[in-house]
Amino acid sequence: MDIRAKAAWLSVFSNTFLVLSKLVIGILIGSVSVISEAIHSANDLLASFIALFAVKTSTRPPDREHPYGHGKIENISGTIEALLIFVAAGMIIKEAIDKIVSGGEVMDLGWGMTVMGFSALLNFLVSNYLLKVGRENNSVALEADGMHLRTDVLTSLGVFFGLLLIKITGYQIFDPIAAILVACLILKAAYDLTRKAFMPLLDSSLDEEDIALTESILKEYKDNYIEYHKLRTRKAGRDSHIDFHLVLNPDKSIQEAHDLCEEIEARINAQIPYSHVLIHIEPSKKDSKQNS
Repeated sequence: MDIRAKAAWLSVFSNTFLVLSKLVIGILIGSVSVISEAIHSANDLLASFIALFAVKTSTRPPDREHPYGHGKIENISGTIEALLIFVAAGMIIKEAIDKIVSGGEVMDLGWGMTVMGFSALLNFLVSNYLLKVGRENNSVALEADGMHLRTDVLTSLGVFFGLLLIKITGYQIFDPIAAILVACLILKAAYDLTRKAFMPLLDSSLDEEDIALTESILKEYKDNYIEYHKLRTRKAGRDSHIDFHLVLNPDKSIQEAHDLCEEIEARINAQIPYSHVLIHIEPSKKDSKQNS
């Protein structure tokens, strides 16, 4: 099984466990903040299934209907996850406001604090693994799932300290306040995730670091061509698409031009994983200075 799929399955199993434990404990002790975390984890569970589907589908090779591959499925997955986070935040805020209006007392704070502390620890470990695998394999879906769970670490700690304040002060208002603070953190994570996942759907360029890296590689071969221009890049899931025009001296043979392109493509592929490079060769119409 692909390591990305293994990571996605780990997220599914951990979220399933957390949803059940938070929901049971939250209902038993009557804590809206713990129940809000159960809702958040249920949201995470759905997101984990979406991420699992995305990483398994995005690796399919190009076909007749998708000649550029299926990489953007990961971006679609990340965008859906971001929308789900927005929905979860809205549900949590509603539950918290209802608790403030109607009142209610949190029972057995110890159990609530225990499940929140364990949730924070488990999500910290799983999110670290997802982010590591996602970054190493350029998987937007896994990075989105990892960011999703990283938010859970903060929200679980927020609920934990909210329950701790109730235990110390006796003021029940800290429970819905903690839930609302959880929702605010979730909204911030949703905004960041939306930007990261959605922009590549508009064929946004690679980040400045990868573009600069591509240009530095081209400069290594400046003695072999006249100039390059029309450098374009775009991101599709973990795949990076790079194309440009390379102007050569008309005296160069087809074989020499081919060999040069092969070498440049290999260098870029080695530095930017999962990159697809397309070079359009142009003969120089005049002898001109090389691009520097």
